[in-house]
Amino acid sequence: MSHKHLSRRERQIMDVVYRLDSATAAEILKELPDPPGYSAIRALLRILVDKQHLQYRQDGPRYVYTPTVSRQKARVGALAQLVHTFFDGSPLQVVTALIGSAHGKISKAELDEISALIEEARRKGR
Repeated sequence: MSHKHLSRRERQIMDVVYRLDSATAAEILKELPDPPGYSAIRALLRILVDKQHLQYRQDGPRYVYTPTVSRQKARVGALAQLVHTFFDGSPLQVVTALIGSAHGKISKAELDEISALIEEARRKGR
């Protein structure tokens, strides 16, 4: 998959396609906030195909778009890029930012789950 950056609108389109699993241009248009015109959506979909984020198949007169990689794989790639770009590649800096953030209060249950993941990683020798 290409690592070309996505614009805000391209990310919105990808969010819609991931949420719906597959979608036509008209379905995507209905889901977007402050949607552009139909021809603009078609142009953005062509760009996302060119960037290898989407693929399509023809279903009668319509094109149905699907992601080229699973959402989980895309998340892992995006997270790796985020950690590298903003946290000097340090998972510790990421966790520190998440736990210390006033915006994202972490519940006790989430902290317990994080602790369990850390213990599991220790047992596996990571």
